[in-house]
Amino acid sequence: MRMHKKKNLASRMERASSALTAEPEKLKGRWLEVFSGYERLHIELGCGKGTFTRDMAKTMPGVLFAAVERVPDAMVMAMEKIIDAGLDNVRFIDMDAERLCEAFAENEADRIYINFCDPWPKSKQAKRRLTAPAFLEKYKRILKPGGEIHFKTDNAELFRYSLETFREAGLELAEVTENLHQNGPVGVMTDYELKFYSEGKPICRAVAVHGGLKLTGGMKNEAYIMER
Repeated sequence: MRMHKKKNLASRMERASSALTAEPEKLKGRWLEVFSGYERLHIELGCGKGTFTRDMAKTMPGVLFAAVERVPDAMVMAMEKIIDAGLDNVRFIDMDAERLCEAFAENEADRIYINFCDPWPKSKQAKRRLTAPAFLEKYKRILKPGGEIHFKTDNAELFRYSLETFREAGLELAEVTENLHQNGPVGVMTDYELKFYSEGKPICRAVAVHGGLKLTGGMKNEAYIMER
């Protein structure tokens, strides 16, 4: 889905700038110190228009969300949603996922969300997929032991590819399903997810755990209970 260019983008970005972290590399290793009062740090890769970001931030007020987005025309809409909702626990970052280790230190994040990323279907494009081995090594570096990658996609081929790369990276898989909403809506949805669900398109989902910790509990509000 192509994002239309916004003629008033600059002025809208300026008005919503209170939600933007312009120099995230200066916060590396200090996110929960600088933004005090939060228990955990969650990173969302490709927040799009921000419906998932907003609803998750509402659901988990004790979590600091770092929403990464490289398309300004989408990010400004997400920023406006957060400001309109009066939420203080979301910071936006204009950055490519390849540069994550510039903004986050080793063992700093508790969770990473990857929702409906570009499948890059051609074999020669595989290295650009957000679940490609090189990206997974970056995620493992910044995740704490027991940290989680929450992955959703409507693309069955990308899902199968990702399950394999997760396993090869030494990540433990949990909550694997190829039809998340088969028996009705589950958890917080993204804008794409709402559209696909209304069309009856199955959604694939998996959680990949770094460090071999076991997940227990269900899908309620995406808030999983961890046990060692």
